[in-house]
Amino acid sequence: MEKRGILIILSGPSGVGKGTVRKEVFKHDDLNLKYSISMTTRAPRFGEIDGIDYYFVSKERFEQAIKNNELLEYAEFVGNYYGTPKSMVEKELDNGFNVMLEIEVDGANQVIRNCKDCITIFLVPPDFQELEQRIRKRKTEEEQVVQKRLYKARQEIELTNNYRHVVVNDDVESTAQRVIDIIRSYQKK
Repeated sequence: MEKRGILIILSGPSGVGKGTVRKEVFKHDDLNLKYSISMTTRAPRFGEIDGIDYYFVSKERFEQAIKNNELLEYAEFVGNYYGTPKSMVEKELDNGFNVMLEIEVDGANQVIRNCKDCITIFLVPPDFQELEQRIRKRKTEEEQVVQKRLYKARQEIELTNNYRHVVVNDDVESTAQRVIDIIRSYQKK
């Protein structure tokens, strides 16, 4: 039987660059990675594709998934639900793949409570001003939503002690390399 894969949590505040770092890490085939696509009730941003970036669903469908215990974790964040479909993660882990969850802090904490042997990585910005610039640079949300994201980010950054690894996202390539080094250190065990 193939060795079971490792669950990897990549988390951090909104705007810290989780998606960008994840995409860089996934360029390394030797890590045997699969990306866990999250389900969300938010509208797609420009260029996002259903089933690739997220599973975009209605609030009713998401609440049915909660009721049916279909999610590994879920959270409501600035008025939308986000969650991880449990069946897909288990299937890939059983097939020997290392599965990366790129999730918000609330959801990550749910998984951390139930999974003691997962790799937990928290991305932080070099400073809070940089994080604010990144969020504003998107130009995808109204000021009220930006303010909610910034307020929530301040709270989330205080929770870094819940993670085994904290990585400063100062430069995408070097940040991705630090994440890769962390994953490789667990593959050797």
